[in-house]
Amino acid sequence: MSSYVLSKFALLADVAADCPKAATLLAEYGLHCLSCIASDIDTLEQGAKVHGMTDLELDEMVDEINNELEKEWSKK
Repeated sequence: MSSYVLSKFALLADVAADCPKAATLLAEYGLHCLSCIASDIDTLEQGAKVHGMTDLELDEMVDEINNELEKEWSKK
């Protein structure tokens, strides 16, 4: 079993359900949209765009969060 891997194509509701730690990390980036009514139909990418993130910023955020999730998983 490996750690959760965040994808910019993941539905926001799935991220919240599948990996609460990823949801917490996204909130630290100002993306509190996991509790938004649109989270059932919007992807992380769509939510990030609505909040003014560029493609580069989104990719960097996803990479940083995945690195944090991997570090946490490695400790277990």
